[in-house]
Amino acid sequence: MENNQAIGIFDSGIGGTSIWNAIHELLPNEKTIYLADSKNAPYGQKSKQEIVSLSMKNADFLISMNCKLIVVACNTATTNAIRELRAKYDIPLIGIEPAIKPAVTHSKTQIIGILATQGTLNSELFNKTAEKYQDTKIIEQVGHGLVQLIEAGAINSSEMTQLLESYLKPMIEANIDYLVLGCSHYPYLIPQIKKILPEHIQIIDSGQAVAKQTQKILKEKIGFTSAVKNAPIFYSNTNPKVLNEILGCKYNVEYREF
Repeated sequence: MENNQAIGIFDSGIGGTSIWNAIHELLPNEKTIYLADSKNAPYGQKSKQEIVSLSMKNADFLISMNCKLIVVACNTATTNAIRELRAKYDIPLIGIEPAIKPAVTHSKTQIIGILATQGTLNSELFNKTAEKYQDTKIIEQVGHGLVQLIEAGAINSSEMTQLLESYLKPMIEANIDYLVLGCSHYPYLIPQIKKILPEHIQIIDSGQAVAKQTQKILKEKIGFTSAVKNAPIFYSNTNPKVLNEILGCKYNVEYREF
């Protein structure tokens, strides 16, 4: 099965590029269109209805670009809007949820930490997932201010270090052995987080799982591209400088109103 249309990916900003990286690594020949809705970041502090509305706006844009599949590379958008998106669109949609299951499965202390946005932790989908694991203590922490600092290009700032220390130290004291990153922006903080966490605490994010699911849907339902290489397309609705920098200035990043 052959299909040369693009994979569309959107996030509330630049964080979903961590998911794009995983997809691009696994499926290097596929054409990708990435949408950074940085103008409306972070989604985590918005109402469910606002998140649904923004997600539909992004999906409409990607469908107008003739995408064959959409990856919702944002935990907050997935946990609040994936059901509504699937009800409205015929196109396959892949979401990203905090990877609680592998953390619970492998935890020896049966105490895990999750760092996520308010919107994800408050969502019905997240709470339904968490309820399945009554025997594990899940320590939830809202990452107030982290997305804003990442969007501002301040990943290595002293302010970032102070925030991370204040969020992670209580988890360390509570004896977690797994930390789940419940926001697609947060993998960019792993080097910072590793400086704070003891070595035995494992960090889990959802990038590879989403990439494998994308591959599976292409194989079973939609088809792979026959092209050997496609240059990825990146759009941002604010100054593309930070998006360009986080991608290592290797790709063309365009400003686009959407």
